[in-house]
Amino acid sequence: MKILSVICPRCKKKFNYYSSEFRPFCSEKCRLIDLGQWLNGSYTVPVQKLTLEEAEALEKLINEKNENSDEDDSSN
Repeated sequence: MKILSVICPRCKKKFNYYSSEFRPFCSEKCRLIDLGQWLNGSYTVPVQKLTLEEAEALEKLINEKNENSDEDDSSN
């Protein structure tokens, strides 16, 4: 059996990666704790707030793309 010692991203315990059925976690408990944090929104991707001008420009681009997509669909 292969041996690769890694550290659990949740509890920081060292374990053999290949012997854990819950990898990259060391146990089901660590896996479920991590899943719970994803589900309740604890993990987020940081974003910058858009200025009003940026939001309007983005909305315009999205609308133009949707209009072009609608034209492509109607030509089929």
